[in-house]
Amino acid sequence: QVQLVESGGGLVQAGGSLRLSCTASGRPFSRYTMGWFRQAPGKEREFVAAITWSGGSSYYADSVRGRFRVSRDNAENTLYLQMNSLKPEDTAVYYCAASGYHSGKDVIEVRRYDYWGQGTQVTVSS
Repeated sequence: QVQLVESGGGLVQAGGSLRLSCTASGRPFSRYTMGWFRQAPGKEREFVAAITWSGGSSYYADSVRGRFRVSRDNAENTLYLQMNSLKPEDTAVYYCAASGYHSGKDVIEVRRYDYWGQGTQVTVSS
């Protein structure tokens, strides 16, 4: 089991920045690809970003590429999502998740993740 706890969400104006954190406990954090997903009201959960166990590869949804940056600190068992130039359409609950998959085609899929955090709300006002 891996326990994941997100933090760092909040209310920000359009154009602003936030940094989300996800702290892991349980099984070795460094074994897993870690991802960020988000879910807006009335919409399905969608992929945002992912990073492989070593940090050597990262993947982004087209909607956030160039604005968001995913990173991890395996020594601290922590995953980060730096979000810049935020837009109202970025408003959602953001979840971190852990996956045993590593390929680009797999890590964008919700079903490839075994462990999930409880989510943190991000609200971007216009």
